[in-house]
Amino acid sequence: MTSIRLSRDVLLTLALIALVFLVYLRFPDFAAPQSLLDVFNDTSILIILALGQMAVVLTRCIDLSMASNLALVGMCTAMLNSAVPSIPIPLLVLLAILLGALLGSINGLLVWKLDIPPIVVTLGTLTIFRGLIFLLSDGQWVNAHEMSPAFKALPRYSLLGVAVLSWAALLCVVCMYILLTRTPAGRAFYAVGGNPDAAVYTGINVGRTRFNAFVLSGALSGIAGYFWVSRYAVAYVDIAAGFELDVVAACVIGGISIAGGIGSVAGAVLGALFLGVIKNALPVINISPFWQQAISGSAIIVAVIFNARSERRAGRIILKQAEKH
Repeated sequence: MTSIRLSRDVLLTLALIALVFLVYLRFPDFAAPQSLLDVFNDTSILIILALGQMAVVLTRCIDLSMASNLALVGMCTAMLNSAVPSIPIPLLVLLAILLGALLGSINGLLVWKLDIPPIVVTLGTLTIFRGLIFLLSDGQWVNAHEMSPAFKALPRYSLLGVAVLSWAALLCVVCMYILLTRTPAGRAFYAVGGNPDAAVYTGINVGRTRFNAFVLSGALSGIAGYFWVSRYAVAYVDIAAGFELDVVAACVIGGISIAGGIGSVAGAVLGALFLGVIKNALPVINISPFWQQAISGSAIIVAVIFNARSERRAGRIILKQAEKH
């Protein structure tokens, strides 16, 4: 399984390099270091959300409410900053994370305690969160002139030549890698997704593990919500509408199995970067937005086919090993 995972990540890395090279042939400036840093920065929010979605998908669930969670938290933080500009930005960021985690816990409790299918729960909360944004804001926007300079400055602040938003994404990547590979909670995500029945016999609480995954997903949505509204300096009802599809696509392209139990942090990051390069590069070489959608959709289909073949191959390997014993 490790070799299959490694080959998948290597192939995706090569595909990403090939894509950048093809764009470079048409527009050489795209491959400049600063340009690539800008692409990474543009993709940072998608990376953060893909990591959260990955945690949920590993447990055989899905969170379709992430973009709505992001939008609701973003609107709340923007309105709070507008009303009380003196609130320290670190405290505002912490509140965004906690509010996002709270919203994620609602999904987790409904899935855990009421045993409602995750796709049904998150489709419902997707709509509820959007409705709450409208009720809170009365349909009004929070514009740049209503936000404090410090609120808007944090994502753009440069540290060692890299924007804070990019550093935040890298920090999330490192923390998620440590969580999934070095802690019992992370290993429980894989165990529950791989075989929930067997996980129970090892003492893992399946419901609580899925709840934890939703809380983590919500917390990452919350921090992404702050960064979204502060970076673009605007908050409105339809923030990130439909963005949950990009998040799921990044996970699928990165080799995160929808069936659960299979996936890596590297894969999630590469999947997000692949979409990020497509969205940033294709307009540069004057390719129609419709072709952008078609290319993204084709990449998803190819990724699903590859995932299915890899999982079947892994299954055959396991069966052969069992027969030898």
